Amino acid sequence: MKNIDPYHVHTYDAQGRMTCCTEEEKVYANANAINLLKEEHKDNDGHDHEHVEDVAWKQYLPAIISFTMLIIGIALDNYIQPDFFKGYVRLGWYLIAYAFVGLLVIKEAWQSIIKGEFFTEFLLMSIATIGAFAIGQYPEGVAVMLFYAVGELFQSAAVKRAKGNIKALLDVRPDVASVMREGNYTTVNPEAVAIAETIQVKAGEKVPLDGTMLSESSSFNTAALTGESKPKTIRKDEQVLAGMLNLDKVIEIKVNKKFADSSLARILDLVQNATSRKAKTELFIRKFAKVYTPIVVYLAIALTFLPYFFVQHYVFSEWLYRALIFLVISCPCALVVSIPLGYFGGIGAASRNGILFKGSNYLDLMSVVNTVVMDKTGTLTQGIFKVQDVKANGLGEKEFIELLAALENKSTHPIAKAIVEYAGDGVKEIAVNGVEEISGHGLKGKVNGYEMLAGNSKLMDKFNVSFDDSLHAVVETIVLVAINGKFAGYVTIADEIKEDAKQAITDMHQNGIKETVMLSGDKSSITQKVAKLLGIDAAFGDLLPENKVQKVEEIKSDKSKVVAFVGDGINDAPVLALSDVGIAMGGLGSDAAIETADVVIQTDQPSKISTAIKIGKATKRVVWQNIGLAFGVKLIVLTLGAGGLATMWEAVFADVGVALLAILNAVRVQKMKF
Repeated sequence: MKNIDPYHVHTYDAQGRMTCCTEEEKVYANANAINLLKEEHKDNDGHDHEHVEDVAWKQYLPAIISFTMLIIGIALDNYIQPDFFKGYVRLGWYLIAYAFVGLLVIKEAWQSIIKGEFFTEFLLMSIATIGAFAIGQYPEGVAVMLFYAVGELFQSAAVKRAKGNIKALLDVRPDVASVMREGNYTTVNPEAVAIAETIQVKAGEKVPLDGTMLSESSSFNTAALTGESKPKTIRKDEQVLAGMLNLDKVIEIKVNKKFADSSLARILDLVQNATSRKAKTELFIRKFAKVYTPIVVYLAIALTFLPYFFVQHYVFSEWLYRALIFLVISCPCALVVSIPLGYFGGIGAASRNGILFKGSNYLDLMSVVNTVVMDKTGTLTQGIFKVQDVKANGLGEKEFIELLAALENKSTHPIAKAIVEYAGDGVKEIAVNGVEEISGHGLKGKVNGYEMLAGNSKLMDKFNVSFDDSLHAVVETIVLVAINGKFAGYVTIADEIKEDAKQAITDMHQNGIKETVMLSGDKSSITQKVAKLLGIDAAFGDLLPENKVQKVEEIKSDKSKVVAFVGDGINDAPVLALSDVGIAMGGLGSDAAIETADVVIQTDQPSKISTAIKIGKATKRVVWQNIGLAFGVKLIVLTLGAGGLATMWEAVFADVGVALLAILNAVRVQKMKF
């Protein structure tokens, strides 16, 4: 079979039919996506993941052979007892059984020693099992190494599964893009598509790049980005994101971001890098293992030789056996593997719920958050504003709204977009110059020769524009307008509260949040109204970005408070960075907010804040359960082993058994429903 170039180019006509190639080439072209995905999923040894199941059972084959030989050997020793199964024959049988599982561990121990890492779990197991053979305890030597090897296989499988959950988003990475070039649709790698090019996405295909919908409408599965299974209808001129699955019909999209800058690429980067940021518990266990292991080895040496000076009838083989048991029990693998696995599980569970933690350290922090501070617009409200009322002084209403919309057209603020949408298409024909956005106040610029101001009362005060004091009592969001230094009218705008916002606040209080606070640049009257409606403990309006920072600093001055801030706008980035845990609304949030935040909620649902808290607490609980289980059992069996009351079989349970129990407990996080 000929080699397939994963980036091989084929052409399609405007209806999506492949052109200029044979039937055989069509088959190869359809295989391109599969090959690309396989390249993404090759393991460290270069094995294709199509053969993972094949490789998996082969990994267990040495352990199966060793186990079979061990059982036969024990039966020959204790039940059948043939004359030939003695001396070198018996030793050879158990050595062969040992070799299947032990040689690899001894090799790992030797390679670690060469690298200068003397005290590893591989060395502990090698010393313990070789020592068991040295004193004639052949079945125990094989059993310890066999069960250790099986434990390692189970640990490896569990870690792969957890990492697989974290990296599951790779499965939604689009493999090819069908781009319009020279009148035909050409299949290329998404990274080769430029901004402003038009791409075609057929029903059942993934959207390869972020862009603007050119077709009338289509339904999309957004679960890969948001964790939500409910399809979403996107209409003409609305934003379509890479990773969404087109469900309805053939559509066209105008690309507005390169693949590396797309929402999907950013999410993949966040998820893949999450495991590099370790929680304090995880870092402590790693450091602890480095100190703990050499201490255990020295204690085992002491347990072997020191009794010679204190015990009346000292028998070297007996005390060596106890020391070997001590070594097996003391192996720290249950801690070293199960704790990172618990955090992997937490990050994986969060990603399935549309929540991206940028590191396991934030899972720990989220579990102790007791104060949640939230932005209003776009976080607790839809951020989708509609013009409610227009009042003009000295101008016709149509001219007034067109001049205002022309100025607001230079802003990306949701309020500005609402005014532009209300005004219609005539806005683009009006000349606008020298637009200046005054943070927390509004806009200033020259429109059709008029000097215009549009913003809140602070903007009017700043430029000494007088207006009717009764407008301060208007509850809705209000945009005041001045033309050539005189008050020219206003527009009132309303924003809807998100449907899950009230339940979100209730859930937070039920999940250990002692105080909820809302901060907003919107006027105080509407801020207090929303806060009262949602049951928020404290609310502050009329805040500039720097005022929000000051408020959070005030809250953080109480050292008993662990503060999470939730926001979505560019002006929220400083507060996100200042808080103990910054949470960004990632679906509609700004790039600056998402980059600065520690946790990203892809669904834009405030109810997910409580979900993030629950996942953090569940992960921490499982991690500490594993620590308690490992230390508790090991301490009991260590005491029994040092006193000669425990054998190698109890040691195997204390090590491998506890490790497997800890792994199963850690995997529970991935299965929990939040």
